[in-house]
Amino acid sequence: MISVFKKLSWYFKEQWIRYTLAITALIIVNVLVVIPPTLLGEIIDSIQMNQLTNERFTQLVAFFITLVIVSYLISFFWDYTLFGRAILLEKKMRSLLMGHFMKMTPSFFGKYRTGDLMARATNDLKAIMMTAGFGILTLVDSTVFMAFIIAIMLFTIDVKLTLAALIPLPIMAFIMQKYGKAIHERFMKAQASFSELNNDTLESIQGVRVIRAFVQEKQDEKRFNDKTEEVFQKNIDVAKLDALFEPTIKVLVGLAYTIGLGFGSYLVIRGDITIGKLVSFNVYLGMLIWPMFAVGELINVMQRGNASLDRIDQILSHKPDVSTPEKPKLVERPESIIFKDLWFKYPDVSQYDLKNINLNIQRGETIGIVGMTGAGKTTVFRQLLREYPPAEKGALYINNVPIQEISLEQTRDWISHVPQDHILFSKTVRENILFGNPNASDDLIYEILETASLREDIENLPEGLDTLVGESGVTLSGGQKQRVSLARALIKNPEILILDDSLSAVDGKTESKIIEHLKRVRSNKTTLIAAHRLSAVQHADQIIVLENGEIVEHGTHEELMKHQGWYYTQFVIQQMEGGN
Repeated sequence: MISVFKKLSWYFKEQWIRYTLAITALIIVNVLVVIPPTLLGEIIDSIQMNQLTNERFTQLVAFFITLVIVSYLISFFWDYTLFGRAILLEKKMRSLLMGHFMKMTPSFFGKYRTGDLMARATNDLKAIMMTAGFGILTLVDSTVFMAFIIAIMLFTIDVKLTLAALIPLPIMAFIMQKYGKAIHERFMKAQASFSELNNDTLESIQGVRVIRAFVQEKQDEKRFNDKTEEVFQKNIDVAKLDALFEPTIKVLVGLAYTIGLGFGSYLVIRGDITIGKLVSFNVYLGMLIWPMFAVGELINVMQRGNASLDRIDQILSHKPDVSTPEKPKLVERPESIIFKDLWFKYPDVSQYDLKNINLNIQRGETIGIVGMTGAGKTTVFRQLLREYPPAEKGALYINNVPIQEISLEQTRDWISHVPQDHILFSKTVRENILFGNPNASDDLIYEILETASLREDIENLPEGLDTLVGESGVTLSGGQKQRVSLARALIKNPEILILDDSLSAVDGKTESKIIEHLKRVRSNKTTLIAAHRLSAVQHADQIIVLENGEIVEHGTHEELMKHQGWYYTQFVIQQMEGGN
């Protein structure tokens, strides 16, 4: 149980002043709370002995009211401070997680699904927040407060009576320890099941069109209901153990009350204690109910927090595959990009996806990369994007400097990438385009729209640039989404522009216009284009044909046509089909 506090020690050290003040205030309130029962016992004994005067009664009432007001003010302070720090921890860890996600490479996102990551960033962080707030409260109340009440009972009332009434405590401690271990295991299973439900729900929402197209609504609903039932049952398993805490504690508290009243009455009859002390003792026993409950709540909250913290630590312990070198070499701008005898394979895969790649690209050149599906076009781009560790054989150089010796920020700042899967944010068209250059003017935006052959489409939208595109650009057509993504890349004016089959959803005429605009605005910058439609790369300075990760043809359009290989055959077929 204490291990969760060790895992969070970095935060407690950072916020030690606030936590010290909060815990101190909480202890002061606990001390103040145990005073009234003593006053009550004194009043009862004074009444019994006919010694209570009006003046003394007024003093005691005034003192009691003062205690209530002071306790209220101090309680507000510790509550605000303690739970405020807990909320801050949740905020910090959520920011830490998000920053970690941004550093991760595709291998990480291949291992952890989106729904699972969302569950850890929501449910698990809530459990950790409860640990840093309510957990500290129950820890203090189940230890300091309980110890203080027991000490008052021992030294101000009667030792024998107190020890007799506390016989159930060791039994409770043993039972709570057993419950805590079982809760940890069941809560881990419940959280994992919730992650799976998140994944399935996300997939169903994203794939709703496919589900409808194949008339699979009922099957998907059944699958969702089955998963929901699984989550429900695993949470019920946790709830069953939760439900055992209260009755177990009530039985033990009832036993303590029975012993206290029976043995206490016997001591009153013998004259060992007064009736006032017996009343005070029973009030203190009543006050022990919460600390005893706090023991159960502490174990419950700690085990949940520990399980959630393990799940978060599992994510944060995952190191990025690619990182900036300690002493990166400075390269002002990429004058040359050289692939030299480069071999590459994806993690956990035995076969090479790129084999003996040799390519020399000079600044200002346009490079076309073509080949059958799965030939390795995107994999070539991923070497420049540094999504995976450096190749095992060969190397990729920028200005004769190995790319892994240059900072990640530098290489990624040079590049604008338009991937095959176009990701648009649930914002306006303007905001999506400005993502590449937040400070761009409207004049520049419209200039870029012309380059992407998008201006007319945007002007026909209900609110022009300020039209909301919806989640993942749902309100736009496939071609419009591609061109918005292209505009977002172009407005950055990158040194290296990578177009990964980014014109597949536009017609041949629009593609031709875009290519002409690109040739004009990118005359002194490097452009790499992967395409299935060869007309998109016909103008390139160099064209490579990939087959099973190897370059099988290399040259200009004219040279490859003379060679009459795969490129020639494919180009002729596409021309006969009308360029489609």
